[in-house]
Amino acid sequence: MPPGYVWIAVRAAGLNFRDALIAIGMYPEDDATMGGEGAGVVLEVGPGVTDLAPGDRVMGMINASFGPVAVADRRQLVRMPRGWTFAQGASVPVVFLTAYIGLVELGKLRAGESILVHTATGGLGMAAVQFARHLGTEVYATASPGKWDPLRAMGFDEEHISSSRDLDFESRSMAATGGRGMDMVLDSLAREFVDASLRLMPRGGRFLEMGKIDVRDSEVVAQDHPGVEYTAYDLVAADYDWVQRMLVELFDSGALHPIPVTAWDVRRAPDAVRYISQARHIGKNVFTMPQALDPEGTVLVTGGTGGLGREVARHLVAERGVRNLVLVSRRGPDAEGAADLAAELTEAGASVTLAACDVADRASLERVLSDIPAEHPLTAVVHAAGVLDDGIIDTLSPKRIDAVFEPKVDAAWNLHELTPETDMAEFVMFSSVAGVFGSPGQGNYAAANAFLDALTAHRRGLGLPAVSLAWGPWEQAGGMTGTPQSGGHGAHGARGHGAPVHGGWSAAAGRRRQERGRPARADTAGDLRAQRGPERDPRSAARCGPRAEQGGGRREGDRPRVGQGTAGRSDRSRTGAGAARPGARQRGDGPRAQRRPVHRARPLLLEPRLRLAGGRGVP
Repeated sequence: MPPGYVWIAVRAAGLNFRDALIAIGMYPEDDATMGGEGAGVVLEVGPGVTDLAPGDRVMGMINASFGPVAVADRRQLVRMPRGWTFAQGASVPVVFLTAYIGLVELGKLRAGESILVHTATGGLGMAAVQFARHLGTEVYATASPGKWDPLRAMGFDEEHISSSRDLDFESRSMAATGGRGMDMVLDSLAREFVDASLRLMPRGGRFLEMGKIDVRDSEVVAQDHPGVEYTAYDLVAADYDWVQRMLVELFDSGALHPIPVTAWDVRRAPDAVRYISQARHIGKNVFTMPQALDPEGTVLVTGGTGGLGREVARHLVAERGVRNLVLVSRRGPDAEGAADLAAELTEAGASVTLAACDVADRASLERVLSDIPAEHPLTAVVHAAGVLDDGIIDTLSPKRIDAVFEPKVDAAWNLHELTPETDMAEFVMFSSVAGVFGSPGQGNYAAANAFLDALTAHRRGLGLPAVSLAWGPWEQAGGMTGTPQSGGHGAHGARGHGAPVHGGWSAAAGRRRQERGRPARADTAGDLRAQRGPERDPRSAARCGPRAEQGGGRREGDRPRVGQGTAGRSDRSRTGAGAARPGARQRGDGPRAQRRPVHRARPLLLEPRLRLAGGRGVP
């Protein structure tokens, strides 16, 4: 490792319009490299680097960041603020440094001046708006009409909003300023839109060009528009002091805050490039990097001593090489067969902890997580816990809804909220086809599973790992897979959703889903068998079938936006049931002890099921 440099395991990398232009062959420099910023975990430091160590979470300017590892100059890196995700960290460096250099270092923007920010709902535009307001200026913004609501959410009134799709912004801005026009324009448009923007500075001013398609000659501009200083610039390299001041001081002080992020698995790069080139996004796009399970890490399995949890645990040890397991259940080591399971897994080479914990109890789960040793950090979560309490809608009392929602909904949300800074490779939730197709007598169970699918979309939008596996009925007995009224889902579920699925198929198919970067799909036994050759053992190998690949709902290219007041929806979510954690408090809205459980919002989750029932005659 060269002196002063750091080797980083990249977890997320910012995707900029420059990268999209390079990808489609429209960038003016033939030797340009994609990827210039990112966030990740320090693997190794070179000589002279004394303030960082392996395991530290960092973000900054990282060349060639579209890969699993990269090397960066220590001076271009900062520690990630506490509570940030890697996707948030990767979204900040380029747009905020570019805005800072343009408005502060080049433009010398001062308090009391007026600035027009074109395409203000993009990453750079949002960063520039924050800087301009921090400096005490009056900010005007343009965006396509379909993006005006985000501008209003940013605090712009109608007088300060114009369209970026026509030239009316010139007359509107001149009228709003009483004919004074602008002191500065931050531009990313072209042709007649540039001409109109230049005319907005009749008293002279600073015109900062960020676009790459229509770069003008500064001397010609000065002749045609007296007093206008035209500067075309880009962020090629940032002064090290700027990096430290902007990424540390201004964010730590609260003067700046992260912008909305849309995260894409890097294996879907073509979709992401197409999306950004069409200017459909709000805020910043980032790539997330697939991550392998840490062989020294710990995997936590909820419902770990039940029928499904046992199959998952065996698969993790035998097929994935996991050597540290925490199997969580309400009875823990006192659960039937738990001691025999632990002995079996120990003999296979694993270290097993049987933990008695109600995962819906936040404090109890915190204690289990805090007991995981630092030398074996949490590398994955498999949420396989669940309870059934079936009945037609009229009989689903609050108590019966709570009984189903607590181990599914509250437990999943607690796992999500208590692990934001954990460098996990996988976060797998066992959902059900009941949440996709409906299931007679299981309105509470269907709604709870729809929540898991929505949480999957929410996490992936934040750049966090998540997969929701919506399985049909199970072949095994034990726990949820026993009889219907004793908390089972075996023969009961099979009535409407095909033959039972074996747990061995589910574990293997779940792994393939994770490897493909798929967020959520529904699988039944027929789906899994359809791709299984006659010589293959269904308990050790499985493939996702045709219906799994053709699952309905939103197309994978229709990305949810996160940070705009919505959690997004999964590929399979229907109607209104896809809102993650409806009615619950946001982080920081009062003491955690006073937070209402997620499942207390049950009417909002059940209401879509009632609407579907009314239209299909399903109880």
